[in-house]
Amino acid sequence: MIIAAVDDLLFSSKIRSVAKPLGVATVFARTPEAVLAEARAGKPALVVLDLDAGRVRPLEALAALRQDAELAGVRVVGFVAHVRADLVSAARAAGANEVMARSAFVNALPDLVAGAR
Repeated sequence: MIIAAVDDLLFSSKIRSVAKPLGVATVFARTPEAVLAEARAGKPALVVLDLDAGRVRPLEALAALRQDAELAGVRVVGFVAHVRADLVSAARAAGANEVMARSAFVNALPDLVAGAR
C-alpha cells in the first residue's frame, strides 16, 4: 500500500494510474493526522509527500511518522519544485528517505510503485 499526501490532481492521477495496473493499493491523505491514521491502519510500503502542498502540511506528516515507533521505518519519498532548496533540506533533516524534483519523481514513479508491492 502507498499513502500519498498530495493535493495536486495531476499528481494524484499519475500516482493512481501507475499503481492500479500493478495492483498496488493507494490511499490519499490530505492532513498529517490522516497520513498517520492511514499508516497505522495499513502499514504502508511507501509514503509519498508533495512537499509543495501547504494544505497537506507534509513536513508535519513526516515528523509524525518518524516519531511513531511502529512507523519510523516506513519509506518516505518527497517531491518538490526544483527551486525549493529550503524544502529539500527541511525534508531531509526531518527524515525523508528520498527527496526529488517533481520531474524526477514522475520519471521514478513506476519504480517507486513497483517497489511498494
